Amino acid sequence: MSAREAYITGVGQSEIGTKLTRHPLLLTLDALKEALAESGLSIEQIDGVSTYPGRLAAYLGFSPVGTEDVIDAFGIRARWYLGAGEISSQLGAVAAAADAIRSGQARHVMCFRTVYEAAAMARPEEYSPPARALVDGGQQWFLPFNAISAVSWVAQYAMRHVKRYGLTREQLAQIAITGRANAALNPRALVRKPLTLDEYMSARMISSPLCLYDCDRFTDASTVLIVSAGDALDEVTCAPIRIAASAGSVERHSWDQAEWMASYPTGADLWKRTDYKPADVDTVQLYDGFSFLTLGWLESLGFCEIGEGGKFIEGGKRIARDGELPLNTFGGQIGAGRLHGFGFAHEAAVQLRGKGGDRQIPGDPRVAVCASGGGPLATALLLARD
Repeated sequence: MSAREAYITGVGQSEIGTKLTRHPLLLTLDALKEALAESGLSIEQIDGVSTYPGRLAAYLGFSPVGTEDVIDAFGIRARWYLGAGEISSQLGAVAAAADAIRSGQARHVMCFRTVYEAAAMARPEEYSPPARALVDGGQQWFLPFNAISAVSWVAQYAMRHVKRYGLTREQLAQIAITGRANAALNPRALVRKPLTLDEYMSARMISSPLCLYDCDRFTDASTVLIVSAGDALDEVTCAPIRIAASAGSVERHSWDQAEWMASYPTGADLWKRTDYKPADVDTVQLYDGFSFLTLGWLESLGFCEIGEGGKFIEGGKRIARDGELPLNTFGGQIGAGRLHGFGFAHEAAVQLRGKGGDRQIPGDPRVAVCASGGGPLATALLLARD
C-alpha cells in the first residue's frame, strides 16, 4: 500500500424510496453511519468532505444537502472540503477527494450525494420547484425550445447512432432489461420487477428513440463513500479499494453544437493514466440516467469500437451478471433508482469486496470501472482491489 495513494475504505447507503418523509440530512446521516461502520472509522477521524453540486437553494429536491450542512450538523472538523458544480460531474467529487488525499490535505474524506426529487415533487410547499424570471446561462439552449428534460438532449446523440451506425431499439433495450434483472436481486432497489422486451418495445416514447424505460426514476436517498490515505489504512478494518485512476471532462453546454458527448474524451483519458487495460476489467458500473449514456460509455472506454455499442450489447448476454462484462449489477438508476452517479461507485466497491449477496458476480473480481454523467459532463474512476 502506498502512502500517497487514495483508497475507498467505506461505503454506505440510506433507504432508497420515493416520497420519503425522513429529512434528507438524516438520510445522509444514515448513509454515513453505514460507511463508518464498514470502515471501522469514527466521525472524529473524518477531516474532509466532498460533494456535487452542493446545496442548491433554488432547487432543493435536486440537491438538498451541502458540505456546510454536513460539517455543521455532524460536527466534522474539516481540513479540506469541496461542494460545488464546477467539476466534471458527480463522481468528480470522489476524484477531487482522491487528489486532496494524495496532496496531503486530508486523511479521510466523506464523499456524498443526497437526492430528494420524488419527495420534493410530492411536497412542493416545502421544496419549491425551480422558477426562472430570466432565461440565461446554459438554460438558454433548452428552455426556449421546451427541451426541459435531459432526455431531449441525450436523444440527439442516440438518434445519430440510429441513423449513422444502425442502432436499434431492440439493442438499446438490453441496458434497461439488464438493469431491471439485476435490480430484482438487490433488496434496496426501487423497482424489483423484471422487464421484458415486449414491455420495453410497447412503452410510450419520450424523445425518439428513447422510451419510458430508457429513463431513470426520481428517488429519495443518500450514498456515502469514504476515501482514505494509504498511510491511514492501519486505522480501517475493511478491505481497501484503490482509486487507480480517474478522468473527467466538460463538453460545451450548448448540446446542439457538440460533436461527441464528454464521455468519449474521458474514456480515452482514463487509460492514459494507468497500466490497466479494458481487458483487465471485471465489471462496469456505468451511468444510465438514460440508457444511451451507458452505451456511449461502453464505446468511450474502449470495450467496443465507436458505433459498435448496439452490436456489443445485442441479446444482453455479454453484459449480464454472469457475462463477460457484467454491467450495473445493482440495477443501475433505471432499476435501483436515481442515486445521481454515486450508486455506481458504491456498487463497484461492493462487488470488488465480494459483498454483493445474490447479485455478486461470479469469480474473484479485482478491477472495476464506474462512471457518472456522460453528456456535457463526465467522470470515470478505475478501482482496483490490490
